[in-house]
Amino acid sequence: MKFPSIFRWPLALALTSGVAVSCAGLLNQSQPGGFTAIGLPAKGGSVAPKAAPAAKVVTFNKDIAPIIYSNCSSCHRAGEVAPFPLLSYDDAKKRAKQIAIVTESHVMPPWKADEGKEKFADAHQLSMDEIAKIRQWTDAGAPEGAKADLPPAPKFAQGWQNGEPDAIFQATEAYNLAAEGDDVYRCYVIPTNYTEDRYVSAMEVRPGNHAVVHHVIAYLDTSGKAREKDAADPGPGYTSFGGIGVTPAGSLGGWAPGLVPRLADAGEGILLPKGADIVLQVHYHKSGKPETDLTKIGVYFAKGPVDKRIRSMMVINPLIRIPAGDANYTTTATRKVRDDITVLSITPHMHLLGKDMQISAALPDGSEKKLVHVNDWDFNWQMIYGLKQPMKLPAGTQVNLTARYDNSTDNPLNPTTPPRTVTWGEQTTDEMCIAFLFYTVDSEHLTKGEVAETMPGGGGGGILGGLSPGLRQMAMKLFDKDGDGKLNEEERQTALAWWRDHGAAIPATPPQ
Repeated sequence: MKFPSIFRWPLALALTSGVAVSCAGLLNQSQPGGFTAIGLPAKGGSVAPKAAPAAKVVTFNKDIAPIIYSNCSSCHRAGEVAPFPLLSYDDAKKRAKQIAIVTESHVMPPWKADEGKEKFADAHQLSMDEIAKIRQWTDAGAPEGAKADLPPAPKFAQGWQNGEPDAIFQATEAYNLAAEGDDVYRCYVIPTNYTEDRYVSAMEVRPGNHAVVHHVIAYLDTSGKAREKDAADPGPGYTSFGGIGVTPAGSLGGWAPGLVPRLADAGEGILLPKGADIVLQVHYHKSGKPETDLTKIGVYFAKGPVDKRIRSMMVINPLIRIPAGDANYTTTATRKVRDDITVLSITPHMHLLGKDMQISAALPDGSEKKLVHVNDWDFNWQMIYGLKQPMKLPAGTQVNLTARYDNSTDNPLNPTTPPRTVTWGEQTTDEMCIAFLFYTVDSEHLTKGEVAETMPGGGGGGILGGLSPGLRQMAMKLFDKDGDGKLNEEERQTALAWWRDHGAAIPATPPQ
């Protein structure tokens, strides 16, 4: 599938008028009151001023429609999340000034990384040239232009983008959302009831109500803890901000406006463990009137033998402790890659205090590769940054994360007034510092029985992945009560409670 390219337009050509030159002019003969044939003014003549090049007229049909069709129309159409359509000249003209303002301020399209279509699939990022064209068009009165210049309007698949799914999952009943108030993060626990492991090639989300569904993430739970939370919360599902309130066993992926569901390459797939529950977390943004929603997901299973499992690892710092009033709190996390891997996508994650997150890779040879830099973090527009060209990282590579937070009164999204010290947690008033990397292991060949070992602190949500080996070993010794080499949910909560109260300090003796 071809990805949209950035439209680049040539500079306007100057309009010139032709001058007929006679044979006598070629012999440098003067014309009365005019010019010699070589362009010098004739004696007694005057130099006429040159006409300024005519500015190119920017029109909707030739210049603006390609920009809007490639970057805006996928969301700005009937039945999608945007509040109005942008599919025609009339649609754009009546909102021309608004379009110019939100594109110049980079509010729209909602793309938060500092790199765009040259690196990432599904990037909706305008070039400075495109933004300038929109402003020029608006200031000129938003002319339509010649009908012949209008490109065909984009066509969008009706129904499921990849055809009928192999399985469709949804909650048992619709959720009723109040008209006003804070956003809601509702988690729906959906049993799969499979008796054997399966591999998933793609997941597609079909929001039941585009007016209120902001984004969706499909987690996996094999512990049964999500079912307990569901049973304790009246109505369909349970509410949990940030994560799902339990340690997930993995994820099938997510959806946000503009993301296109893509099938994995042949021979690759995401493991759906037997007996797993899908925990579908839906972020609702209230519309001002009562709404209902019944979002569903379609799952496409791998059609042939799967040779490589698509895995995930976390680069994570659970020891964050953001002082009240700190407008530029900076923290880091690192993660060493054990095997030669191929990175497919990256998903940064913070909460409302987040400002900026950069993820890079320091290779064993001393070189460095940039994975993604989200320099304009917005919790309401979390993205999955899928690489157009998967990135090879050799064993021994260190993945580095640097994140910045604003816990001051100048942050309009700060959920606490006055600000207070903020630590790791699942609630709106807590914070997180994670980058998820989705990858395959180069040496893994499941069809030959060559299975790669899962790196600790991977897709299962382990909280120790960002710690140094020494601190990780000490933390396991202190909090792993049952001695099974990993933290179960109770042990995890004990560790988080300690870090929340004490910051980065590791206790000398196990907490009682």
